[in-house]
Amino acid sequence: MLIDTYGRVATDLRVSLTDRCNLRCTYCMPEEGLQWLAKPELLTDDEIVRLVSLAVTRLGVTEVRFTGGEPLLRPGLVDIVSRCAELSLRPRMSLTTNGIGLARTAEALREAGLDRVNVSLDTLRPEVFRALTRRDRHHDVLAGLAAARAAGLDPVKVNAVLMPGLNEDEAPDLLAWAVANDYELRFIEQMPLDAQHGWKRDGMITAGDILTSLRTRFDLTAEEREERGSAPAERWLVDGGPARVGVIASVTRPFCRACDRTRLTADGQVRTCLFAREETDLRGALRSGAGDEEIAGLWRRAMWGKKAGSGLDDPAFLQPDRPMSAIGG
Repeated sequence: MLIDTYGRVATDLRVSLTDRCNLRCTYCMPEEGLQWLAKPELLTDDEIVRLVSLAVTRLGVTEVRFTGGEPLLRPGLVDIVSRCAELSLRPRMSLTTNGIGLARTAEALREAGLDRVNVSLDTLRPEVFRALTRRDRHHDVLAGLAAARAAGLDPVKVNAVLMPGLNEDEAPDLLAWAVANDYELRFIEQMPLDAQHGWKRDGMITAGDILTSLRTRFDLTAEEREERGSAPAERWLVDGGPARVGVIASVTRPFCRACDRTRLTADGQVRTCLFAREETDLRGALRSGAGDEEIAGLWRRAMWGKKAGSGLDDPAFLQPDRPMSAIGG
């Protein structure tokens, strides 16, 4: 079991498969990209499967989310999913992706054992997509979403970040489109995880802003709190349901008290929180010949030291040294 001093138990593992990405989203990285991790620094496919297996069989993890960077860029992704699906205590598995390449891989991922996907799409307007991502791939994302739905990777969730001056007016249109296409939309507040460290609290679109915008067109009924559990998204029924919309308000309405996550970076570091500035090295232990119980002990000690909250409200808050692409979503 992965328990911390506040009694929280981590059952949800986020595994970053690569720090590389084929988009250059303005809220994540600069146009020229970043200095990517060298291949020897990355966990191998075997090392990833071993750590997932250890987490599931010894540490109580029941949910595994594969992330990046962009996880579809990992050559061994389908095989990793397949091998994890064969574990005796099979975890529920999902993938967070920008959707580029999903049209050609959705069926194979479903056959390998993937349960569902989260696809990032911040706008319905191709020209705004180009401005946000610095790439002309809007049509590929839409095709990927359709392929995920056709493959049965349900529920297909769409993650959207609203940015001032670009897409802040699109919340109602995005929700109408998601409802019409049977996608579950989730808005995410922009977080201080950009490589440029250019995030400003007073420039972000807040959960309150998003809900105000949505209510100009829709009737929203809040779900009962017990239905949310440890999920990061607060959810509302749209016009009485069954469609729902979620808002992940990491900055203005933090949910640290119910957090059940543990994170593994592409280079084998345990992170107890997206905003942590400390990591615990499992890759070094793996490659020095440590046994499963020794590695599990390192992981348990890391989680035992998890802080009470993200620290975003602390005037002395400092962004993590590593950006979202390196940490994993």
